[in-house]
Amino acid sequence: MVAGEPGAVEDGDRKGGLRTALGGLTTRGRSFLAAGLAASACAYVLGQGDLLRVGLLLSVLPLVCVTVLHRTRYRVTGTRRLSPSRVPAGAEARVHLRMENVSRLPTGLLMLQDRVPYVLGPRPRFVLDRVEAGGRREVSYRVRSDLRGRYPLGPLQLRLGDPFGMCELTRSFSAYDTLVVIPRTAPLPALRLAGEASGYGDGRQRSLALAGEDDIIPRGYRHGDDLRRVHWRSTARHGELMVRREEQPQRARCTVLLDTRRIGYRGAGPDSAFEWAVSGAASALVHMVERGFAVRLLTDDGNAVPGEGTSGFAGSTQESADSAGLMLDTLAVVGHSDGGGLSRAHGVLRGGDEGLLIAFFGDLDEEQAAVAARMRQRAGAGVAFVLDSAVWAGEAGAAGRAEERLRRLRESGWTAVPVEPGDELPDVWQAAGGMRPDTPTAPSGGATGLTGGRS
Repeated sequence: MVAGEPGAVEDGDRKGGLRTALGGLTTRGRSFLAAGLAASACAYVLGQGDLLRVGLLLSVLPLVCVTVLHRTRYRVTGTRRLSPSRVPAGAEARVHLRMENVSRLPTGLLMLQDRVPYVLGPRPRFVLDRVEAGGRREVSYRVRSDLRGRYPLGPLQLRLGDPFGMCELTRSFSAYDTLVVIPRTAPLPALRLAGEASGYGDGRQRSLALAGEDDIIPRGYRHGDDLRRVHWRSTARHGELMVRREEQPQRARCTVLLDTRRIGYRGAGPDSAFEWAVSGAASALVHMVERGFAVRLLTDDGNAVPGEGTSGFAGSTQESADSAGLMLDTLAVVGHSDGGGLSRAHGVLRGGDEGLLIAFFGDLDEEQAAVAARMRQRAGAGVAFVLDSAVWAGEAGAAGRAEERLRRLRESGWTAVPVEPGDELPDVWQAAGGMRPDTPTAPSGGATGLTGGRS
């Protein structure tokens, strides 16, 4: 990604005028000016002509440097390129800066400084000795953050200095870039998903497109099509041979549900339960997209990403790849919701064609556990990873209460897996693949969980 920042420095950037230039005097310049004025005053009082000349020289030198630097006609442009522009938390990105002197005069000493948030590291500074007319200089630096988010880089600042170090003028570019730090993702084992007939499964499935004479969607005849599939009514309407499209591929669907309720988690920071859930949701959606599923991200407040239509699922494989990036960008900035329940997320699940539901729940009380149980009935299969706040806080008796909530989820058909501090997602994912939910009320049409075989 290249961000152009044109017209950074031109004619000394006269907006502030000479008064602003005088404000750019360095400590050395101010010292020379003060010493010169003091020497001139003493020479006047004592009547010393030689001392007066020395004082005038000391006073005039920084003023001359300010004037020359202020009136110097520099035209410098700069570009910034991020490689890459989206990185996982804890990974490094490199920022490439390129400065180009587009004026006819060579520049003097330049100091280049880029503004970066403190979480990305120290502010980078570079000294460019001399850039000839039409010349360019390229420098780079690295940034890294353990916290996900969107971080602005820039604007770029350029300091112009005179050869004597008497004055420095700072000019700022106008453009900036954004570095997106997404949650950490872990590679997950390729477990075979059971229940392909229920609308989810490993790879693709085929289903009847539409039924009934009036509902058939015809297409143009292709060489090799069976003539028995010719739809004569559509052929007469269009004036060319049309055949019945009896079957069409349908992509398996998966919804990744992230519980962001503020009351569902305790603590903060990279090792908190909430960050584990965000990272788990990111890993799950990336894994399911790679396996060919049409995936959407759903939060407890009912927001689904992506989705402009009623289903909210991306269509083609390319759309799924683009949607995966959009969902990761959303998870990069997701925070706690102020809502207290999962009802709105439950309302988004229409039932029947939702496919696989993978949920990351925080602390569930009796009411929210009941809502989660009803969610399971609106999906072909459900896998829940439960992060109980009391367990993460190490409270006495927390394990027993957590097991009771897990039992209730399993009775409603969920493959419910507890997550404790220090657990790695690939391990609990593998554990979910070896579990069978208690499904006395589970919908028919195949198994409702992950099986332990490799695909």
